[in-house]
Order: sequence, then C-alpha cells, then structure tokens
Amino acid sequence: MVGRFERNKDLLQEVVESTAAHVGRIATIITGAVVDVTREIGDLISDGVEMREAAKKAQLDDRHAVHNESRLDELADRYADDDPDDEAPDTDDKDAHSRR
Repeated sequence: MVGRFERNKDLLQEVVESTAAHVGRIATIITGAVVDVTREIGDLISDGVEMREAAKKAQLDDRHAVHNESRLDELADRYADDDPDDEAPDTDDKDAHSRR
C-alpha cells in the first residue's frame, strides 16, 4: 500500500504538471493573440498610409485637371476671335461683285 506522504506527493505532482500545461497553453494562446493583434495593427497603419497617399495623388490630379481646364478655356478665349469662319463677308468690296 501507498503511504499518505506518497499519495500527497503524487497529488501535488499532478497539480503542478497540470497547472504548468494549462499555463503553457494559455501562454501560447496569448502569444498567438499578440502576434495577430500586431499584424492587424500593422495592416491598419499600412492601409492608412496607402489611403493618405491616394488622397494626395487625387488632390494633385484635381489641381492639374483644374489648371489644364482653365488653360484650355484661356486658349479657347484667345483664339476664338481668330476663327476665320466667324468673320462676316466684306460687303464694301466692289471687286468682289465684279469677280463673280
């Protein structure tokens, strides 16, 4: 028969081993969670940087589009008066009637 001391020793040994195994599994869970959370935070920051860069690019594109549009309007206004199709025929030209 096993004595009282040996039974208590075996019980204590089981408790310590079980506790160590559970603590180890909990530590593994926590370690995995820390890795996952860190990865998600990194992805979130990367997304934020990409969105910021895209917003800056869009803003520059808008500025260029507005500049180009105003430049086109400016050129259109400048050359609108030079269009030969818009000129009225000269009615005072007597030679124009005689050439017909």
